[in-house]
Amino acid sequence: MKEEEMLGKKVWAVVGANEDPEKYGNKIYKKLKTSGYQVFPVNPNYETIEGDRCYKDLSSLPQLPEVIDMVVSPKRGKAVIEEAARLGIRDIWLQPGTYDDELMQLIAKNGQNAVQSCVLVALRPKE
Repeated sequence: MKEEEMLGKKVWAVVGANEDPEKYGNKIYKKLKTSGYQVFPVNPNYETIEGDRCYKDLSSLPQLPEVIDMVVSPKRGKAVIEEAARLGIRDIWLQPGTYDDELMQLIAKNGQNAVQSCVLVALRPKE
């Protein structure tokens, strides 16, 4: 699946979203929101992010996202990928540094789609 196809889907969850404006989890969450996406923050360590309710895991979201954007280490990501597969979430956006061979094999085994790219770069206005 190509970046454009995934970016065409409008309901996203950012796994690893956080309140620190210096961190990618926060920047990505805000960028998707301001770009017109419906975005759910997922992080068990926060009650709210940018004034929005934060969810502890994918299963607790009020609506299934079409795409999950991973902003956590590959070690933490494996459980998220498994949960996504159980819930029927097929599309995984992997930020730089969030994947390794083992995680990619898991995604392939589950029949999920993966894009390895920075969403902040992908959403930049085209020249």
